[in-house]
Amino acid sequence: MYISEIVTTPPENISERVPLEQEVYKVFKKLGIPFERVDNDPASSMEECSDIGKVFQAPVRKDVFLCNQKKTTFFLLVMPEEKAFDTASFSKKLGVSHMSFASPEHMWEHLGTKPGSASVVGLLNDEDDYVQLIIDKEVAEAEYFVCNTGINTTHLKFKTQDLLKKFLPYTHHRPRIVDL
Repeated sequence: MYISEIVTTPPENISERVPLEQEVYKVFKKLGIPFERVDNDPASSMEECSDIGKVFQAPVRKDVFLCNQKKTTFFLLVMPEEKAFDTASFSKKLGVSHMSFASPEHMWEHLGTKPGSASVVGLLNDEDDYVQLIIDKEVAEAEYFVCNTGINTTHLKFKTQDLLKKFLPYTHHRPRIVDL
């Protein structure tokens, strides 16, 4: 799997990137969030994301986009890559019955991403706050946060505190921290 060298600037071909990725760099600049970036072959599994995490010396986080049975409430769960996800126990922990994976159409509508590219940066597209953000305690307490830019061919590393104290307030999303 190809993974570029780490750089600390947006890509030179920014105008050729997907709109969400372009917006991420604008927002990070506006908020003063420094980052490291790699470009990579499409990362279609957590195993491939693990290789990216090794380059950054920080793990890529697993993002799971879910909804309730009526498809009226949506959740973005951010968790450590090595933790297994169990829909039933997660539903019980949140007090939501019959939770399932959200459709690709809902993911596109609310996050502006496709399956395999769910990311907290997609909350920039959730202007009406339909998505509830759930972050595993282990992720929230880590020094660094690694995620894709809304497409699984570019990944960023930045301080978790910048996510929690700058980026998420900018998107008007207050995370619920849970111990999975």
